[in-house]
Amino acid sequence: MSVSREELYQLVWAQPMTKVAEQFGVSGSYLARVCALMNVPRPERGYWAKLQIGKAPPQEPLPEAQPGDQLHWSRDDSVPAPPRPGPAFKRPRKTKIHVPQGKIHRLILGAKPLFEKSRRIEEGEYLRPYKRLLVDVTSSEACLTKALDFANDLFNALESAGHRVVIPPRSEKLQLASIEVRETPVKKQYDHYNHGFWSPDRPTVVYVGSVPIGLCIVELSESVLLRYVRGKYIRESEYVSPKSSRYYTEHTWTTTKDLPSGRLRLIAYAPYYRVDWSMSWQETKKASLTSSVKSIVRALENASGELVTLLDEADRKAEEEHQAWIAQQEKWRRKEDEKKVQQSVAESRQQLECIIQQWSYAKSIEKFLAGVEKSSNELLEEERAQVVERLRLAREFLGSQDPLDFFLAWKTPQEIYEPKYPKS
Repeated sequence: MSVSREELYQLVWAQPMTKVAEQFGVSGSYLARVCALMNVPRPERGYWAKLQIGKAPPQEPLPEAQPGDQLHWSRDDSVPAPPRPGPAFKRPRKTKIHVPQGKIHRLILGAKPLFEKSRRIEEGEYLRPYKRLLVDVTSSEACLTKALDFANDLFNALESAGHRVVIPPRSEKLQLASIEVRETPVKKQYDHYNHGFWSPDRPTVVYVGSVPIGLCIVELSESVLLRYVRGKYIRESEYVSPKSSRYYTEHTWTTTKDLPSGRLRLIAYAPYYRVDWSMSWQETKKASLTSSVKSIVRALENASGELVTLLDEADRKAEEEHQAWIAQQEKWRRKEDEKKVQQSVAESRQQLECIIQQWSYAKSIEKFLAGVEKSSNELLEEERAQVVERLRLAREFLGSQDPLDFFLAWKTPQEIYEPKYPKS
């Protein structure tokens, strides 16, 4: 059972929450969380008692749905498809982009301790938090504060320009991007390097107008020369060779490994599996991403038009592929139907030929039994009785030998299989 945001609003203001919850087979507290998720206002505690004495406060209006709001809810998640993105965003001339200082975005608030609660990792590796419903940031512990601060500045700047940044509901069915943490990607046919990193449960999305754009912040990795010293690897730049001694020789060796660099990359991408589009910005040792926040916002606004065009083209190709699939399925069904028709003809012919053979065989048996019965007439009474009894047992053993019974059991091709398509 699926309910829309508007229908849920009407229900919770028409009767107590517990009664509405019974209709969906959930508790009242669970349905209250659904209302909060869908931004549906509900009566405060004591509302229904006040209503009976005429002192209830006025009903709160349902706020207008914003991009990223969950519009339907269902216990089995069988919700309608999300609305199609509308036209590309056009910036009003007087609107300015600014980065609010001191404001913590709701996706960043309280995120740091959740990221730090990570699965076991080696020192300097990327964090792998247990919680997956988090903002899309891949970082080491050393760079986590910097990454979240940049995300906070970017999200606040986007929202100051009128673009909502959210983790969308599952019903939107938006896709995560495949991350690339290496500063210089290596193009291989089978590249497993980026597998095994932490990834959030859902993408982080900015709605530019009504067009969703995925945002992913990663700390770049760089190839580092390491030295193995006394049971662990350290950076070659940190290694201090011991004083030479004829009594002690330190056995060490070097290797290279990709490690977090402390520099960030922002990836903006189309969160649709059928649209291959992305943009990226990354820091250098001289320039940080924070200084580019305003230009990033403008670039995302300009990209919304391109995304709408790409999505229209993808929808057109998807519809063509769907129609081709329907035609192929129809062709396969016709082929299967023709095959079954041919099988029914062969089976019917085989049955008829078998019946003809059975007819001849039945006639020969009956002729034989009639001959035995005729010959028994010339025997003495006692011997004849024995033969007649044996004839009865033989006929009982053989069953019906009437050829008409065999013929009535025959099935025509149409009785075996009824064609679904007219014969061309």
